[in-house]
Amino acid sequence: MRTGIANLPLHYGSAPPWLFRRMVELSKSILEVMVLEHGRETLLKRLSDPFWFQSLGCLLGFDWHSSGLTTTLCGALKEALKDVGYEIGIYMVGGKGKTALNTPLEIDTISQRVGLNGDRLKDVSRLVAKVDNVLLQDGYQLYHHTLLFTEDGKWCVIQQGMNQKEGYARRYHWLSLQVKSFVEEPHSGISSEKVHERIDLNMVAKESEPVRAAIKDMLKDRKALLEELKRVETLSMPRRHPIREEDVDLKRLRNYVSKMEERDIASFEDVLRIRGVGPRTIRALSLLSELLYGSKPSFKDPARYSFAHGGKDGYPYPVDRKTYDTTIESLKKAIERAKVGEREKLEAIRKLCKMMG
Repeated sequence: MRTGIANLPLHYGSAPPWLFRRMVELSKSILEVMVLEHGRETLLKRLSDPFWFQSLGCLLGFDWHSSGLTTTLCGALKEALKDVGYEIGIYMVGGKGKTALNTPLEIDTISQRVGLNGDRLKDVSRLVAKVDNVLLQDGYQLYHHTLLFTEDGKWCVIQQGMNQKEGYARRYHWLSLQVKSFVEEPHSGISSEKVHERIDLNMVAKESEPVRAAIKDMLKDRKALLEELKRVETLSMPRRHPIREEDVDLKRLRNYVSKMEERDIASFEDVLRIRGVGPRTIRALSLLSELLYGSKPSFKDPARYSFAHGGKDGYPYPVDRKTYDTTIESLKKAIERAKVGEREKLEAIRKLCKMMG
């Protein structure tokens, strides 16, 4: 299920090297403590919570509200897991821009080393990216995609899209636990400062189920679909429809369907697995389902911290390097003692956290 969405103002720039090094070192200790105290599954749950993830970025000293928190924090976590991942049984792949394209290769490399089903993880990676970029057409183009997974196959995904016109980024969180459907109401909760009154298309809404079913049936019987396309090309598109006419090239769709490779389509997820199915194809097919079957899709937007070390840009105050380094060393010593059976310091830290709420 998708566990949440966070909207953040677009900020450019990067973390200074002195801060990023400390973010990586502190991340190592936090990851080890979390797994040692609560287990891998709980760590995935926390990272899939947009509020917890945001708070972790604040703890590490990055901008509390900018889009850069996502990419920088994920970068720090990935670097940290290169050192401790095989020890604690959690791995991280993907990243920003071109790095995200290497996700399948990174999955194969790790899966072969630890004996996981890499094909399943690659399918998950592709599906969640397509859902947030193709089925949920909210104006945010994905540019960052990361997948964290455990040695027993559980996973969470953190990905982010950009809307340059609005000046905002939107972060999407996913968690493998209790997944029921990738394509219908996959999110359990959404937090957002910016909610759009209407978006281009929401094909993951419950009310879009008749449209998903119609599209699946149309693509299962491609011969009949091609005949319908010939007939529909003479019809006028309804002006009230939020889907723009320039997005619906029925001639292009007919050529695409005729060249589509033969495959079984048992569910709507299989439609997403077809190579070449993107936002324009889904918009055209959703309009076609309305014209032929009267099934209308949804256009609703589904979107409805404390500082420990300061922030990169000096808000609410500059990063205190001495305190930051002391935190890293304290956690490292606590972890080393816990590994040899001396858990008193970790217990003290845990009790202090409870007292502070």
